[in-house]
Parts: sequence; C-alpha cells; structure tokens
Amino acid sequence: MKPTRIAALMAATALTGTAAFADTELNALFMAQAAYSEEDIRAMTASFEAANPDVSVTLEFVPYEGLHDKTVLSMGSGGAYDVVLFDVIWPAEYARNGVLVDVSDKITDEMTSGILPGAWTTVDFDGASYGLPWILDTKYLFYNKEMLAEAGVDAPPATWDDLRAAAQKVKDAGLVEYPIAMSWAQAEAAVCDYTTLLSAYGGDFITDGQPAFQTGGGLEALEYMTASIEDGLTNPNSREFLEEDVRAVFQNGDAAFALNWTYMYNLANTGEDSAVAGKVGVVAAPGVSGVSEHSAVNGSMGLGITSTSEHPDEAWDYIVHMTSQPVQNAYARLSLPIWASSYSDPAVTEGQEELIEAAGKGLAVMYPRPMTANYQEMSMALQQGIQEALLGMASPAEALEGAAENSGL
Repeated sequence: MKPTRIAALMAATALTGTAAFADTELNALFMAQAAYSEEDIRAMTASFEAANPDVSVTLEFVPYEGLHDKTVLSMGSGGAYDVVLFDVIWPAEYARNGVLVDVSDKITDEMTSGILPGAWTTVDFDGASYGLPWILDTKYLFYNKEMLAEAGVDAPPATWDDLRAAAQKVKDAGLVEYPIAMSWAQAEAAVCDYTTLLSAYGGDFITDGQPAFQTGGGLEALEYMTASIEDGLTNPNSREFLEEDVRAVFQNGDAAFALNWTYMYNLANTGEDSAVAGKVGVVAAPGVSGVSEHSAVNGSMGLGITSTSEHPDEAWDYIVHMTSQPVQNAYARLSLPIWASSYSDPAVTEGQEELIEAAGKGLAVMYPRPMTANYQEMSMALQQGIQEALLGMASPAEALEGAAENSGL
C-alpha cells in the first residue's frame, strides 16, 4: 500500500471519533464493483474530511446492479443521499425525473479545458451538466502472455476473428478448456460486452427513433457471442459471470483471454492473490476487418448532487475533491484519470505503460449505449434477448426481434 494511502486511512480512523460533531453530514452512494476499491474511496473521503473538518461523509456501497434503483427509490423517501454515483446511461432519465441537480453554472474554465472532452459525455444531457465525470472507462481485451507463447500465438488478436483463431490454438494445445471468459450474465455487464461487439461490427442501437440492433452489426454481434459458446471457446459459465467472476477466472489462470474494465489490469498483473502476475497483457478490444480497427463501450460514470440534498454546496465541494487531478493521479491504478495532462505524469503512467497505450486507442472509439430516458426498459429487454440466444432458447435473430419489440421505443 502506498504511504499516501496509509496516511489517508490513518486520517479516516482519527476522524471516526469526531465525525458526529461535524456541522454538516453528507451521505454518498457508491458501487462496490470495479474501478476504485472501497478502500480507495474511503481514503479519498478521509482526505476531504481532513481538509474540511466541519463536514463528515457517510459512505454506502452497493453492487452496480442495485445502484440505479437505490438512487431512484431514495428520492421517494425524502432523499437519503446527497451525492450519488451514476452511469453514463442515466443522465437522460435523471434529468427528466429531476433526480440530479443541474450544475452547469458550477463548471469552471479549468474543468472545461482540463478534462478530456469525451469524459463530459458521461454527465451531460440536452445542453446541461448533471455532475462531474469521475470514472473514465471502457472494456479492454486482456490476455495471458505465457499461454499465447506456449500456443504459438505471436501477437494479441487484432480482430474478433483473430481472437477466435487464437483461442482455438490455446484450446488445441490443451492449456485451458475454455480460453475466453466474458461477463454475460443477464445484467448490464452483458449489454456492455454486446455494445463492444456491436461497435466493432458497425451496428446501431437506434435509427430514426426505432430499434436497429436486431439487424446488421447488432445481429452479427450476438451471432459472434453465441458461436463462441457453441464452439467451446468462451466459457459457458460466462452466461452467469459478472466482471468480478471474469477477473477471478482469468487471474486464477483458467482463461487465456478476458474482456473487462481497466481495474483488472493491476489487480491481475500485480496482485498478491493472482496466479498470473507479471504475465498479463492488455490491448484495446479488437475490430472487424473492413469495418473497424478497435471497439469499445463507454462505461464511464459521474458523481452528482441529488435534488433532495439539503447541503448542495458541501456536496459539490466533495465531488470537486473526489474528481480533482491530484486525487485521481494518486489512485490511477484502478481507474485512469479524466484529466488530459495526467497522461504525461510518470506517477500515472509508470508501470502501466501497456494499459495507457491500450487506453489511447480504446477511449478514442468508445461507443455509447443509447442516451434515452427509457434506457432501463430497453436494457432489460436486451439482457433477456441476449440470455435467450446464449442459452439456445432462440436464435440470435429471434432473440433480438423480441428485444426490439419490448424495448419501449
């Protein structure tokens, strides 16, 4: 653990005895999954409290799958939270329903010029900003360098077809039974992987206000997913995996390839509990010959102030601290900074040059999931359709036609 983190945690411990006497108490909702660890968030928060002794912050962590509903339901009960973490897919809904405060007038010139332009898509909707971007993320293709070398694979896959060919070599060499691990449980994780493939095949979610994912690149994406299961290349348990399951399988040495978020790189490559430490490679997710060079989903997240907060000024100060460049640079091992100049800082890049190179390609082509107020309904329909196809209950075409009919569009 870094000395700065130890100091921050010591500060957190020291503050626990005085928090009850703070003039202002904030409640903040985060996810206990991917990106920054709970330990990191607690340490970041402790440093804020140390600099703002009149403010204490109570943290709550829930799985990603419960983050949206926890936020929305709290609004009906008078608002339990001042600050909430939100996904890039929710600003439209949250703006329509008045969940978050429009903070456009709080955005400084320094923020506008310093934060990567693409990061703003995380918090902006219809000309307004509903918070500050915090987690800048997409899914990358991770691979086991040692396994690829043993199987005679000379380079990481550049296309999705290359991935199937490389996985087949690994399988034929008897290195692992199922070379690929994916997070394809009936959850948003599967939609993120599907979006990555849809972008590779040049598909669209919506055209002229109507579903379009059931044709063209969207259909080809699901056909690829189902074929990789049928061919015995993707672990069939991927149909039940979330991201942490994928990380566990990969870092146990039971997969040669995995699609996952940024946070997995350092945990798998340097973690004490990883059986593949020092053997992990990472590249931007592949493309499709003649269509795309790389593929990526926008998996970024932001921090916003709830409309029911009684302490919006203090909540904003907390968000500014959590998203500040010094804080993000200090915790750049599990989530890369939103600040452009951070990528020339050795404190950020040293030891993860390979990840930074992959990020330069992946972040540049992040494909958005639909920015629609009905996204939750559309996502649920897609999750069900994807699961039906992966389980062989329907063909990819039938499954996506059903999803389109139930998408709410």
